Amino acid sequence: MRIIEQITALPWAILPDKLVEIRAAMAGVAPEEQARTGAPVQFSGGKAVAVLPIYGPIVPRGGFMASFFGAVGVDHIRNKFRAAMDDPDIAHIILDIDSPGGQVGGVKELAAEIYRARGVKPVTAVANGLAASAAYWIGSAAETFVATPSGDIGSIGVFAVHQDISQALEQDGVKVTLISAGKYKTEGNPFEPLQEEALEAAQKRVDEFYNMFTSDVAKGRNVSQDDVMAGFGQGRLVGAEEALQAGMIDQIATIDEVLNGLTAKTGGMRADDTDYRMRRLRAISR
Repeated sequence: MRIIEQITALPWAILPDKLVEIRAAMAGVAPEEQARTGAPVQFSGGKAVAVLPIYGPIVPRGGFMASFFGAVGVDHIRNKFRAAMDDPDIAHIILDIDSPGGQVGGVKELAAEIYRARGVKPVTAVANGLAASAAYWIGSAAETFVATPSGDIGSIGVFAVHQDISQALEQDGVKVTLISAGKYKTEGNPFEPLQEEALEAAQKRVDEFYNMFTSDVAKGRNVSQDDVMAGFGQGRLVGAEEALQAGMIDQIATIDEVLNGLTAKTGGMRADDTDYRMRRLRAISR
């Protein structure tokens, strides 16, 4: 349980109810769904559209445990993005996003890398269901941001969790003694009420990440940081129409419509063509 507390005490840019689900899964409750692994690179007329899936909660590093909890690693997204950028056959990259967000570690760096692709190779982010918090942070770095008609977008904010279990332990007759070195080594531990100084330190760290988040979104969406803080939902999810009116996205369309438009632009087959679907030569997502 201590590992769970340590992980959830870190700053998160995620929907709060999803963090509750992750905590439950880590405590031994099986997750309701696993990470999806589809979205191949699809070729059209000799030029490719790489579809990179960003599905499930976002964590700094993937692997077996991340897959078990239906999560995707920032390292996994970054590696696939770099592969698509380096591949001369790929003309356009689509970030296929359906994620509640996740841990903030590595997200700023990934967003910066996606932003730097502007002018080198076009990148389109699609909120294909849900692009919340850290997932929106990543998507906002793309040159174009699209949302499906029923999509949910936003939840721009950061939070951390402290759980005080001292009274529960006392009722069970358990007394915990922490033996440590370093003034703040045990600061924020769950075995005692959160001290004011510890709260201030945690709030400062959350504020730092929130500033990074809103600053990057402002840069990606070409608006002021104040506009993001005041007009991009203030931590709430919003629907596609409201997101479009607020400037959080550029267009409302399904991912198939985006793919069809790109393939038509390059003179290739449409994404709904049966022969086209058979011509999946490699899978960036695997």
